[in-house]
Amino acid sequence: MSYTLENGWIAEAKPVPSPNFGPRPCGCEPELLVIHNISLPPGQYGGNCIERFFTNCLDWQEHEYFSEIEGLQVSSHLLIRRTGELVQFVSLLDRAWHAGKSCFEGRYECNDFSIGVELEGTDDDRYTDSQYEVLQAVTTLLSKHFSGIQLNSIVGHCDIAPERKTDPGASFDWSRYRSSLVDSGGLA
Repeated sequence: MSYTLENGWIAEAKPVPSPNFGPRPCGCEPELLVIHNISLPPGQYGGNCIERFFTNCLDWQEHEYFSEIEGLQVSSHLLIRRTGELVQFVSLLDRAWHAGKSCFEGRYECNDFSIGVELEGTDDDRYTDSQYEVLQAVTTLLSKHFSGIQLNSIVGHCDIAPERKTDPGASFDWSRYRSSLVDSGGLA
């Protein structure tokens, strides 16, 4: 499995452009990959709630949980569904709104220099083989186009915002993921 990048968009991904983005600071390129998880409503998979949330089209009355996130305007660059489907919301050249208040190695505002990848899931549900395969292929692509993205600059949301976030959670197999990157020759 391999992907191609064209003007910041992965050609093989389903494009669902989000209005929730902005330009990166001048001269700033992606140097950090942040892995998240999301399911809407929590613990429910499939459907289009995530897409509608990231495009400001979610009906806040549709589910009681949605009142907790009502009015938020957020996005991620990519979503990997449990089936392995890859969805892209924001150009990789732009700044998605995924990290919030965050810090990596003394640098604040991680959105400025990161790419956010959402895995459809929760902290407690095991991720699928398809998700690991797609994440490995996407990470390999990103490391080829953005030299700053290497093994030591791939983190969970929990690592850059530990007081607020726990994702991708204990169910994410970091060892499996990192081994797949090294074994594929994509990263060292």
